[in-house]
Amino acid sequence: MTEPSFASRFEENRSHLASVAYRMLGNREDAEDAVQETWVRLNRSDTSDVVNLRGWLTKIVARICLDILRSRKSRREDELDPEMTEPEEGTEAVEPNAEDELVLAESVGLALTVVLDSLAPDARVALVLHDLFDFSFEEVARVVGKSPAAARQLASRARRQVRQQRKDEAGDRVRQRKLVEAFLAASRDGNLLGLLELLAPDVVLAADPVAVRMGSSPEVRGAAAVAATFKGRALAARLALIDGVAGLVWSHGGEPRVVFTFAMRDGKIARVELVADRDHWQKFELRYLEAER
Repeated sequence: MTEPSFASRFEENRSHLASVAYRMLGNREDAEDAVQETWVRLNRSDTSDVVNLRGWLTKIVARICLDILRSRKSRREDELDPEMTEPEEGTEAVEPNAEDELVLAESVGLALTVVLDSLAPDARVALVLHDLFDFSFEEVARVVGKSPAAARQLASRARRQVRQQRKDEAGDRVRQRKLVEAFLAASRDGNLLGLLELLAPDVVLAADPVAVRMGSSPEVRGAAAVAATFKGRALAARLALIDGVAGLVWSHGGEPRVVFTFAMRDGKIARVELVADRDHWQKFELRYLEAER
């Protein structure tokens, strides 16, 4: 059994573990399940030799997340090769420069979640552990079951994809506004086919805990299911810029209640998040827009 002191120390690390799991899984419920499974494994393990409990727990939750990612049946069409082999003898992984190291750290928010979703499981875990949580490639290698050189290469490939996504975002603001406007119109009109045309096949609709308490599902996956969720709705939603990016705001009694943020991939809506937590959405810069006629 785990020593009582470990129980309190686990609670001290819970928010950190939840952050690691959410970055890897992109789903709050799955992240919480991974954290709970980490607690179960802690109780079943001999931790007498563990010096750095935080590091040990992080590795355990990362391995659990990797198993979850590998078990997900549907893969994104633009994912990295999940069967990447070891680097050939004599080849060297390109060392990231200072700018590369900041790419992921600065790419916070919904767009990052979408691009991480497009990565193969090993690449996603390697990138998150190294670039966000400062794991060495030797430590990453032990989690993903590859050599340090292969772990470095996984992170390097994933980092390039994140960097490309950030470059693409600069030219996507106008297209996103038109896409969100079309989404709002199709939703209000109950135009199911119109919604389906705007959504990526693997689109994800995610709601924060406050939105769930208001009646939203924690997560909805797939174009058909998401289109059905929005069909004939959004009547009271307004087009708005949310931190400079087109989204929607639903208000009640003149007060914003839910903020809808969108992320695109290949000209389609790839993810929608419902943010009803007032402490969260109040941090956004909101500016209402008039839909173009």
